[in-house]
Amino acid sequence: MYYIDPHIHMVSRTTDDYETLAKMGCVAVSEPAFWAGYDRGSVDGFRDYFEQLTSFELQRAAGYGIQHFTWLCINAKEAENVTLSREVIAMIPEFLDRPGVLGIGEIGLNKNTPNEATIFLDHLDLAMRTDEQILIHTPHLEDKYQGTRMILDMLTGDSRIDQSRVLVDHVEEHTIGLVLDAGFWAGMTLYPVSKCTPARAVDMVEMYGPERLLVNSAGDWGPSKPTAVPDFIIEMRRRGHSEQAIRRVVYENPVEFFSQSRGFVFDPPEVSELTNL
Repeated sequence: MYYIDPHIHMVSRTTDDYETLAKMGCVAVSEPAFWAGYDRGSVDGFRDYFEQLTSFELQRAAGYGIQHFTWLCINAKEAENVTLSREVIAMIPEFLDRPGVLGIGEIGLNKNTPNEATIFLDHLDLAMRTDEQILIHTPHLEDKYQGTRMILDMLTGDSRIDQSRVLVDHVEEHTIGLVLDAGFWAGMTLYPVSKCTPARAVDMVEMYGPERLLVNSAGDWGPSKPTAVPDFIIEMRRRGHSEQAIRRVVYENPVEFFSQSRGFVFDPPEVSELTNL
């Protein structure tokens, strides 16, 4: 089955991973800007990173028939440095019209600090001024519920924001309802040691239905599995879900959400290939 991974950090993966993804049926990936494993010290470091995301990664992916899309921001882990963060945010418009750029992300909170909230709001303002979609990171583990509530309060407090153009990622059982009830899209991240498993993700699909739900691997430097979305597909099949229902979550929903961005110029597989699965 063809699928799209809506959140994966390919700069941290080998080229062999692109080959594996292609063999598993991945036709497109969406790569949010994220932490490099250390705090970058200058705006020029981010400019180089954005150049990599918007040029080299497109070429690496294209070599295996995968379309690469990206998002731009300064990650919440680095948002404690408000001065640098604002320099980066001021530089981001240089790249927003590059091919494959979908919007601002993954912005959000890490430790739910005042500085993180300040930079989150600055990112929101940039997205509204430049008419961009938004991809949001919610905190890990014990900070997730509080952080998600804080994020939703900031989002709903800005009357300019269209909920249908915002994806709130890394939801779990105790936060998915908050996100969907507020009208946003929700992303389920499949990690081997945190976030949720394929079985738990299928549980959430069965509890809430497939509308406005995406599933992703968020593959990065740490313990993660770039082929986690196929694991989800297998679990859906094991439980007897139809191919149409599975395709809705792993292919049609990403296309529907990303199509709201002017940067989503997508070349889908042949219709016959999608229907004869």
